[in-house]
Amino acid sequence: MDVNKMLDYLKDVLEKMPTGWLNLTTHRLDIYDEHLAKTEFLNQFETLYKNNNSQLESLSALPTAYDYIRLGHPLSCILEWAISKLNNIQSENVFGFSSKTAPILAILRKNLLDNKNTEIYYTGELPQYFDAEILKSVYAYKFELKKVDNAQVFSKTNGSTIFISHQNEISKIIANSEIDFHINIQEQLGSILFVNENNENYISEIQHVRRRETIAMTPANCLCALKSLVEKTHIEAAKSDLKANKKLVLDTIKEVTGSSTKAVVGSSGLSIQYAIMMGLIHDANENHKGKAIKFIVP
Repeated sequence: MDVNKMLDYLKDVLEKMPTGWLNLTTHRLDIYDEHLAKTEFLNQFETLYKNNNSQLESLSALPTAYDYIRLGHPLSCILEWAISKLNNIQSENVFGFSSKTAPILAILRKNLLDNKNTEIYYTGELPQYFDAEILKSVYAYKFELKKVDNAQVFSKTNGSTIFISHQNEISKIIANSEIDFHINIQEQLGSILFVNENNENYISEIQHVRRRETIAMTPANCLCALKSLVEKTHIEAAKSDLKANKKLVLDTIKEVTGSSTKAVVGSSGLSIQYAIMMGLIHDANENHKGKAIKFIVP
């Protein structure tokens, strides 16, 4: 692939893209086909790329890309497509997460169900919210943590190998065939997960977790990442007053509900439901030891 041609095309797309790509969080569910989702969107987007067509009318006519921003959205699909092209891999093997820990949990979840060991290698520091003790005691996930200086110091095991790194280049993949999953942490944006081609049976499971328990990298952050690719500059996250905005949301919830209890805000309704369930399990393990835990789902 002609990299410069692709980057020039992306630059045009970002300049002419529909405003909804950045501002909407709910897409046309009446024309949404979950089974085709990312594939349908990217197949037609690639046709536009081959025809060098970046006109607003053509971009607006593309199929919707997933529901809400949980499993994905137009800019996350394009970011994953661009990264895959730069690394000569399938776009299905690239996932952008708003969370820095969710991609790790997605792999651990499948390996628990498959009774498979997981070794997590990392440079620098682990994500702030990665609590190994809770993941083992509450989620029953099984894994080993190993801090390393680089990605070349370990060999293949009988289980899965995850390598976590912090890199300025969002599209860069560490070249080591022994790595099953490479997670590139972006402190300002979230994380990018690369799935080795020998582990493609994990893809649907990772998609399931991203849709049911978290969200994709947000439209605003995907736009920042794409701009860093086309402009070949360091990533600069969109400026926002998180502290003031969060206070406004919490104050509004308190006002609307008339409740005196403290609210907890998550990335999506499903992620909050999941957090509540796992929190209840955590509480039951500590305060009702030995008793069965059952959820009644209406």
